[in-house]
Amino acid sequence: MAVAERPAWVDDTLFPFESKFVEIDGHSLHYVDEGSGPVLLFFHGNPTWSFVYRGIIETLRDEFRCIAVDYPGFGLSSAAPGYRYLPVEHTEVMSAFIDVLGLSGVTLVAHDWGGPIGLALVERHRGVFDKVVLANTWAWPIGAPHVQVMSHVMGGPLGRLLIRQFNLFVNVMIPAGHRLAKPDDVEMSHYQKALDSPGRRNASAIFPRELTASRAFLAGVEAGLDGIADMPALIIWGDADIAFGDNELRRWEKTFINHRTVILKGAGHFVQSDAPEGFAAAIRDWR
Repeated sequence: MAVAERPAWVDDTLFPFESKFVEIDGHSLHYVDEGSGPVLLFFHGNPTWSFVYRGIIETLRDEFRCIAVDYPGFGLSSAAPGYRYLPVEHTEVMSAFIDVLGLSGVTLVAHDWGGPIGLALVERHRGVFDKVVLANTWAWPIGAPHVQVMSHVMGGPLGRLLIRQFNLFVNVMIPAGHRLAKPDDVEMSHYQKALDSPGRRNASAIFPRELTASRAFLAGVEAGLDGIADMPALIIWGDADIAFGDNELRRWEKTFINHRTVILKGAGHFVQSDAPEGFAAAIRDWR
């Protein structure tokens, strides 16, 4: 296991937070825990880490307790030997993380894979969570043919090779997922160096296939949505996303009876770092 310490390449100006580490089930989990007040628990997607929420945390930590954690194998977290980086496994680790921190009164803030992982926890720990914020995500088996093709191609041997050898998801998807605020070289380096070797990219390489391979997990999360449909929900949506569009947005609006939708015009998939001011304002105005 890697030594649990903040590497020198993390820019203290870009990421002006104290890095904390906790060991859970043999994993070294990195997280930030900034501010005080109502708890916002941020879950990231692929191939990002807590760095993607930096602008939101810096803006809201004067009013909220902002906690952002990296899944095993992502960001500054490391995984225990034998870990398979499956969504169901991430859910178990995050469940233990919530228990270790003793969290309550939590608002989940979830993006991309953070949606199904986080909502699985909301369904399991309903008493811990009060509200949900969902940003360009989903939580059900995906039937769209183009997504299934992408899952099999990028999740197959060739796709995984490209991701592991060339950091494809970082080098291609991060720029493509920003439309309003293209990351500069220094910002890109924080995603590249977090996954700086083929071994470190296993976590990112696993997720594409799991869009279809984790169908049972996703179906289970979908089945539990009715049980949380009365929770207050804020839907923050970048309308220039290359992954999720109107179909997913409308489904979220139908799922959560008590919802507010904020459309961030022109924002891409990584909406929280593409339009951080609008994202943070939506949360502040909604609370």
